Amino acid sequence: MKLTCYALRPDAPVIRAAPPTRRWMDAVIDNHAYRCLPLTIANSHGWEVLAPFAFSATWGGGDRPEALTLRRDDGTPPPAHVVASHFGYGIVTIHLGYLFRTEPGFDVFATGSVNDARDGVAPLSGVVETDWLPYPFTMNWKLTRPGTVRFERDEPVCMVFPVPHATLEDVEPEIVDLRDAPEIDRALRAWQSRRAEFARELYHAPKALKDAWQRDYFVGRTGDGEAVPQHVTRLRLKEPVRRPRGRG
Repeated sequence: MKLTCYALRPDAPVIRAAPPTRRWMDAVIDNHAYRCLPLTIANSHGWEVLAPFAFSATWGGGDRPEALTLRRDDGTPPPAHVVASHFGYGIVTIHLGYLFRTEPGFDVFATGSVNDARDGVAPLSGVVETDWLPYPFTMNWKLTRPGTVRFERDEPVCMVFPVPHATLEDVEPEIVDLRDAPEIDRALRAWQSRRAEFARELYHAPKALKDAWQRDYFVGRTGDGEAVPQHVTRLRLKEPVRRPRGRG
């Protein structure tokens, strides 16, 4: 399927496939954080829009838009068509410079980079019906307390990925007593036994350390050693390709 990114200006920000790495994960000893496969898959589960320049946002704690001050490194306000304070309450609004269009039946989920927590500011996520919307959406960040936060040049300010439209409404959550699912119960008990054995051996056996962090899940096999079909260990998203002007 296509995710079309219509550039609204010649200097539209860079869009890239989100990387699987995070700085805080790089700092974890022996790269243990990267052994959590669900975490690393989520890291790269979309495309990131990068900040075109560095700027700081200072919030005094007030509700009015004027309580938020935006400044570039030279002390001047950033252009309002890129970064602005529209809503008050310490919310920074970033105009992404693109109109996103998905194929029929798909929305865009827009948020901050996954698993990349920031001190003092949080992304405000949104689900946008981009299969028909004829205008762009903005990305918003909310300061969580009075103070100053900084966005660096080429730092991700938004992460986007397509999601099926209104699919969740067709989902029927069901709570089942595990005792009524004996096959799943047996598999769970076997896993619990292996984890308990690992916990006992962790600080005494090098092999236990090698097999840590749900290795069965990482390599895609059940507790019985059976390989799981269609198991994904890494996302390889395509980088956006700029179409030459004049081509429909």
